[in-house]
Amino acid sequence: MADTRQTTPDARVEDRTRQGDPDRSAAFDDAAIRQARNSAAFWAATADSRGHEVIRRRGFLAVLGGERAGTRVLLQEPDPAAHELAELTELAGRSTGPVDVEDPFSSTDLSHLGMRNWQMPIMVRPPGPVPAPAMEVIRARRTHELRTAEQIVIEGFELTRFTPYRPGEMFPTTLTEQPGVDVFLAVLDGEAVGAGVTAVHDGVGSHYWVGTSSAHRSRGAGRAVMLGSLAPMADLPVTLTASRLGQPLYESLGFAAVTSSTWWSSQ
Repeated sequence: MADTRQTTPDARVEDRTRQGDPDRSAAFDDAAIRQARNSAAFWAATADSRGHEVIRRRGFLAVLGGERAGTRVLLQEPDPAAHELAELTELAGRSTGPVDVEDPFSSTDLSHLGMRNWQMPIMVRPPGPVPAPAMEVIRARRTHELRTAEQIVIEGFELTRFTPYRPGEMFPTTLTEQPGVDVFLAVLDGEAVGAGVTAVHDGVGSHYWVGTSSAHRSRGAGRAVMLGSLAPMADLPVTLTASRLGQPLYESLGFAAVTSSTWWSSQ
């Protein structure tokens, strides 16, 4: 999830895997399953760092995050069993906070939960060289760097569920100790202006929470964060789920929209 700000429901994303382009990686053929597995690994790692309960089933993974973080469900198969859908419904019904469900297969109908839905493109970048960013990009390792990244993401994505701000609630200091997880900061004139998170799982990378501070938008911070965080994954296929606003940037970096993901939210 590189950019999760709400988008309105739109037409189906063109499936470029069907265009017969010989230069496209085989990773494009199973983008949905790769994104599903990576998202599950990322959110399980996030849950471990936050001390949240994780429920694993064949058809989905759920993170029970409490009143503020809420419940997040990630579909793992296009055909969850009836009892799994029943359990998913029960988990959503008893959540004390917001509920978000990510379905990269766009195969489920959760309207019975009273949730709104929209579609976002899943994008894939094949392995390849990555240009150097126009500003400094660092890995956030120290506590104050993680706090800065956390505040940029909360502001950039308007995550009101995390207000009033509680340091370390979204990005605990143990987040970057989770296997394959890194947090990045773009720095301009000594000031952090953009942030993002990457996760590598089973030979596939992915981006989450790529955002910029409101005071530094349209200054290349988002591009810098993407380039700086792509560089360590240059030899891997990389996926992300994009908003329509972010899609042109990602396309300019070599990503292509190959299918769509349906998102459901209680808010």
